[in-house]
Amino acid sequence: MYTPEIYKNENQEEIKKFLQENSFGILINQTNGKLCATHIPLELDTNNEGKDILCGHISKQNPQWSGFTDNDQILAVFSGPHSYISSSWYDHENVPTWNYVAVHVYGKIKIIEGEAVIESLKKLVNKYEKNSENPIRVEDLSNKTMMQSRGIVAFEIEITEIQATKKISQNRDKKNHQNIVHELEKTNTNQSIAIANEMKKCPI
Repeated sequence: MYTPEIYKNENQEEIKKFLQENSFGILINQTNGKLCATHIPLELDTNNEGKDILCGHISKQNPQWSGFTDNDQILAVFSGPHSYISSSWYDHENVPTWNYVAVHVYGKIKIIEGEAVIESLKKLVNKYEKNSENPIRVEDLSNKTMMQSRGIVAFEIEITEIQATKKISQNRDKKNHQNIVHELEKTNTNQSIAIANEMKKCPI
């Protein structure tokens, strides 16, 4: 991912928090000579060796997984908030741009089987059910329902590189930075408010 130095985010704790909060990513690999991509939750975890990994699964009917064994190189893309930035918000002439937060994760994928699949499903369900009024647990599902787990391919991705971008007008002076925040808040969309909040955390 092309990222000018001023926009690079190298704060590992912040990046991990971002991945945990924006875990619905795009899994990209090459299968049968073609690029394939699937939108799925990819959960940050740690393996038995203490290495950071991403865990996930796709349907066996999805042909993408057939490429996992031929070429284990994977790219996972995660997008955060983003918003258009009008140049009319500056006190000088310039071009419009876009502010955004994104993380690219590179790694090696391997298929997992057996009890590891069920454990992966438990972690996934527990994470997203914890705020439900009547949370379900994988352990409580019937054998008939759990038979559906045979229709998935579960995997782990050992992370080899992370590239993180946080483009939030760091190249602007304090006056223009504050004015962009003000205009984003006036725009009042979920994305513009989220980017404004990220900008408020940025010391200028």
